[in-house]
Amino acid sequence: MNIEDYRDYCLSLGDDIEEKLPFQKFKSGEGVLVFYVSGHMFSFFDCNDFSVISLKCQPERIEELKVQYDCIGNPYNESPRHWIGVDPAAAPDELLKLLTRNSYEIVKAKYSKSKKRTEGHH
Repeated sequence: MNIEDYRDYCLSLGDDIEEKLPFQKFKSGEGVLVFYVSGHMFSFFDCNDFSVISLKCQPERIEELKVQYDCIGNPYNESPRHWIGVDPAAAPDELLKLLTRNSYEIVKAKYSKSKKRTEGHH
């Protein structure tokens, strides 16, 4: 999947998605595009080097996915216990979409619950 199609896919997952380039002050991170839901990252990659997309993943699934797919490895700059790195050139589009949606759902579920809980208590 190319970078434009992937970006469109990320933005299509929900109305609550924001994209930013938050690491502009770091030389190595100035091209890193991050997708957020509920203010938290669920996908990011370097626009200048579209070789790894980092995605959140259930810790218990990570080892199995790495064994099953050559295109899945360690994330860029994140904990490999909760994140995976996917090579978008090697990954089948359907797998990439599945893993991206999974990451979005993990983050959305985790942070929209806590947000709702705190909004009711003023």
